[in-house]
Amino acid sequence: MTHSASEPNSPAIKAVTGDARNGAASNTLEPILATTGVSKTFPGVKALQGVDFRLFPGEIHTLMGQNGAGKSTLINVLTGVVAPDAGTIRLGGEIVAFASPQEAEAAGVRTLYQEVNLCPNLSVAENIFAGRQPKRFGAIDWPDIKRRAQAALARLDVTLDVTRSLDAYPIAVQQMVAIARALSVDARVLILDEPTSSLDDGEVAQLFKILRHLKQSGIAILFVTHFIEQTYAISDRITVMRNGEREGEYLARDLPADQLVAKMVGHERMSARLREAAHDGHAVHEGPQSKDAVQPFVELRGVGRRGTLQPIDLDVQPGQILGLAGLLGSGRTETARLLFGADRADSGTILIEGRPVRLRSPRDAVRHGIGYCAEDRKKEGIVAELSIRENILLALQARRGWLRKIKRHRAQEIADMWIERLGIKAADAEQPIGLLSGGNQQKALLARWLATNPKLLILDEPTRGIDVAAKFDIMDRLLALCANGLSILFISSEISEVLRVSHRVAVLRDRRKIAEVAGKASNEDNIYRLIAGSGE
Repeated sequence: MTHSASEPNSPAIKAVTGDARNGAASNTLEPILATTGVSKTFPGVKALQGVDFRLFPGEIHTLMGQNGAGKSTLINVLTGVVAPDAGTIRLGGEIVAFASPQEAEAAGVRTLYQEVNLCPNLSVAENIFAGRQPKRFGAIDWPDIKRRAQAALARLDVTLDVTRSLDAYPIAVQQMVAIARALSVDARVLILDEPTSSLDDGEVAQLFKILRHLKQSGIAILFVTHFIEQTYAISDRITVMRNGEREGEYLARDLPADQLVAKMVGHERMSARLREAAHDGHAVHEGPQSKDAVQPFVELRGVGRRGTLQPIDLDVQPGQILGLAGLLGSGRTETARLLFGADRADSGTILIEGRPVRLRSPRDAVRHGIGYCAEDRKKEGIVAELSIRENILLALQARRGWLRKIKRHRAQEIADMWIERLGIKAADAEQPIGLLSGGNQQKALLARWLATNPKLLILDEPTRGIDVAAKFDIMDRLLALCANGLSILFISSEISEVLRVSHRVAVLRDRRKIAEVAGKASNEDNIYRLIAGSGE
């Protein structure tokens, strides 16, 4: 028997969850999909540790957690992408062990990923029935495909020409087509991984209307997002993941947003003594370099990008650090990429030293004195096979152009100088950078940009994955560079780290800037309240 969970306060949800925080559930309704003690380890990483999870028919259940919390690994285990090292998975009460995503789909577990995984050159109807086209007399029955595709979309209250190419429609419509394909095979479980990341507010509202309709028909929906407002707009229940473990399972109506944020990041309220110490470290906030006294090096005025970042106003002062605080998906990295020209803004104006500029590419940004250390240093930063010297000289050589090659002895001097200045621990500059520790790799990336004598340095998670000693060493060196006039845009998921070094902090939530704080307002409690939507 299927119970509807159309309202968060419905008896069905109460019966399902009991006191969800204690993991107590009534026997009136069994989960359609559940895990018990699931663990998964990759080389050097415990991705999941003894995770218990429950998904019930007729509910929308949101999975929340910071980057690296284990959300993606749990989805991959549930859908047969990877096999767990320990634990069991039950579908409809029976133990299953999917060897592939195809097996999971055949059992009724369908997954829609952030990027629409369809064929844009095929028609809408062909995409919905690709690989399982109905046939008549040994040939594909095209009229039947058209009728069934229209019926599948009608179930979602969507009407369109199914004979047109998929790429003729916007991303929002393509998402609906992907859902229609999933439901056309009698899906019992629908998993949506960041489905709204490329949608605007109107498209999100349309998607949510469809999801509410689907849950009323008894389909179990697992929704993964980083957007807090969307979580509370759509969720019946929330499971919070942290560091590969399930932190807890909660009714959405019983978990205030500020508590959700605290559980995701593992934040415990600072004592008055610690808070006072934090303020002592921020005497620079109210120092002589006030916002009105110095022309900003860079200003963003209404700069945004559709589906990525709502129009934002920011300015970074010479000799100051502007911190960006917010959860993953709040727009921090998206802001950095627009400022570096890695993505192009489609609204607003960027001013450098008071003059409007157009940053069409990272090369334009570098020419204006901007450097960028990306979040993923292994994929977007270091070239592991090259030496420390070669890695440090990459940006400087690119700015000069490959026809004006830096002479070997000069390159050696530059590399040795920055190795010494930043305290990079290595045998010599010719050692492959891939053999260095994470902290020393990060210092080498800093050296790469400092060698170009930048005026603004954008740092996205510069201390992620490095030990505490290296972390504090890097932060202290950044403060010293700032004292010499360098402007820094600093991004970190660790709020305490942002507060330790920043003169001002811009707070982002759901791809919008919601506040900017300095002085006494710069404390962890207030930042977390702002992120959760309850601060001042």
